[in-house]
Amino acid sequence: MNLKKPTRRVLTRYEGNPVLTARDFPFLMRAVYNSSAVKARHENPRAAYVMITRCNQLNHRTLLWAADSEDGLHWQMREMPYDMPESDDWKFVTADVYYDPRIQWIDGEYKVLVACSGNGYCRVACFTSADLESLTFSHWMNHLDGRNMVLFPEKSEDGRYMRLDRPNLASKAGKGDIWLAYSPDLVHWGDARLVLQSADVMLIAYHGLGPSTNPIRVDEGWLILFHTIMSNCSTTEYAVAAAILDERQPWKVKHITEHPVLWPEADYELTGLVEHVCFPCSMIVEDDGAVKLYYGAADHVQCVALGKLDDLVYACKHW
Repeated sequence: MNLKKPTRRVLTRYEGNPVLTARDFPFLMRAVYNSSAVKARHENPRAAYVMITRCNQLNHRTLLWAADSEDGLHWQMREMPYDMPESDDWKFVTADVYYDPRIQWIDGEYKVLVACSGNGYCRVACFTSADLESLTFSHWMNHLDGRNMVLFPEKSEDGRYMRLDRPNLASKAGKGDIWLAYSPDLVHWGDARLVLQSADVMLIAYHGLGPSTNPIRVDEGWLILFHTIMSNCSTTEYAVAAAILDERQPWKVKHITEHPVLWPEADYELTGLVEHVCFPCSMIVEDDGAVKLYYGAADHVQCVALGKLDDLVYACKHW
């Protein structure tokens, strides 16, 4: 029997979870949702790590709010949230909510991708920043209709930017599959190729999947973590799986986990505003290979899981 048998955990929950809750903000908040952290690549007088959180006020108004940390585990909220655009276009696209920030350092600056929903549409906004003190809106990364967008940290061999995203498909009840696309300028995208379908990992992602963390270069290619969606009679579960894409042809999956590497188990993941959710938006790999995975739990608190890069690669090959 060809049976993959996970025998050890590759990610463990930080004992101080959750690392951020609504109570940590300077004024009353409803919740803090899926957020993204990076290790500072600029001269940062505040701290070694920065997190961009997505949070909601009591009236459900969305805010993006930065927090700082010296160790990537203990966080201090800044005094005020980021200023957002005031244009009619921004207000139209974000009439409902904006969420799931992803941060990538490329071209000597941060690119922050934010999914935006409003008036029946979903688009991804690209903000730029030299130091994450403020965010400057640059452009929309897509037309209609998609989300879960992450940028590769390097360009392709022919000098183009690369991204993964998940189009929203009516034929799949608004969900979709993971696609790769290329761009000469981060504005015009094409040469799209299908990377991974829900059907490829049906036992853990029957009801959908999408990119979660920026691709990380490993010896075997590009390591990605992606979220999986499974529905049963009483609830829908969001878990985390991993795959390795080919280095030169990143639309080809070389290795993939048949089991999740993180799934809802803790009380703060099982119970919240949306139950049974582990939803990552970023992963930091330290110089010694230690991993910090930042994930939202049950749409109400922000958490961290700890592990080693080698163990995630092992899981892709053997799980």
